[in-house]
Amino acid sequence: MIPFNKPVHLGTELSAMAEAILKNGHVAGGGPFGKRCEAMLEKMLELRTLLVTSCTHALEMAALLLEVGPGDEFIVPSYTFVSTANAFVLRGAKPVFADVDAHGNLDLAHVERLLGPRTKAVLVVHYAGNSCDMEALLKLCGQVPVVEDAAQALSASFDGRPLGTFGVCSAFSFHETKNIGCGEGGALTLKDPNLVDRAEYLRDKGTNRRKFQSGLVDKYTWVDVGSSYVLSDLNAAYLSTQLEALARIQHRRREIYSAYEAALAEPVERMGGYLIQGSARNTGNQHLFAIVLRQPEHRAQYIAHMRKHDIIAPFHYVALHQSPMGQRFHDGSRLPNSERLTTNLVRLPLFFNMTDAERDEVIGRTLEFLRAL
Repeated sequence: MIPFNKPVHLGTELSAMAEAILKNGHVAGGGPFGKRCEAMLEKMLELRTLLVTSCTHALEMAALLLEVGPGDEFIVPSYTFVSTANAFVLRGAKPVFADVDAHGNLDLAHVERLLGPRTKAVLVVHYAGNSCDMEALLKLCGQVPVVEDAAQALSASFDGRPLGTFGVCSAFSFHETKNIGCGEGGALTLKDPNLVDRAEYLRDKGTNRRKFQSGLVDKYTWVDVGSSYVLSDLNAAYLSTQLEALARIQHRRREIYSAYEAALAEPVERMGGYLIQGSARNTGNQHLFAIVLRQPEHRAQYIAHMRKHDIIAPFHYVALHQSPMGQRFHDGSRLPNSERLTTNLVRLPLFFNMTDAERDEVIGRTLEFLRAL
């Protein structure tokens, strides 16, 4: 069986976790490994970064920081994971679904039509580690805050600038399906320094414990709303080994991605499909390799063909505006690109520990299918 994904395995994770337990004696949040991970991320992104329990929780913190509430609206791409919308719906705000372009990134012309007096935030999702024109989006939104769902975008960039550094705050994921991970984990980056103190309160159950630990106050107490969003040091130990090996991990993913692209781009296009790709201004991170096939039935046939040969090639999101929950908010208008990706997009296996033989088997079976179309 060739799975769609395997979590990164370097062989150094257990020793780091043992160090957290046996040497440091600190496995709860806010320990040495958590601080090490935050320092590495801050060096990469040049922004204050808080390690949290998931990208979902980072987005929930963003909604709290922006004081989103009932009567507010937020613009969100329909083609995304439910967490992007849920984080703001939990605050009582109404999602306004925007379409995406053919490659899964926000359609700015549609956003322009959707902006209104109740728009409290615009969420942008960097699908597959690529992005829309971020400078144009910021200009379009003006004073309306932009929040980046950069779950898939660590080490990717737009115009040479890291994704996750454009919006007022941004959320990253370290779920096991991401380029690097720790089972479950995430990070919140903060561009506005005025949000840092409150973000630390929110993350630590609404207390000022971090200031107490730093000697800035003589006791800690309840100062704001909050929850338990801080990542355990055991997870951070696991994550630290992968952050340290990020260049090596990315190099291997590029090798696999490039082999797929070289072998499959032309045959896919000849059959009326295309590959999901970023613009010339994007430097991607090879988070996923996806094909958009000409007809929905082709995708179903392809998935069945690959499964017959013990290869798992899944589709991705169901557009939120078509979901049972999303239909409560949507006006019924069509979002054609989101709908096409929902029915026609399929992802190929791509993970760090993938062997050359596995890669070649995926390529060979895909070519076999395309030739039969």
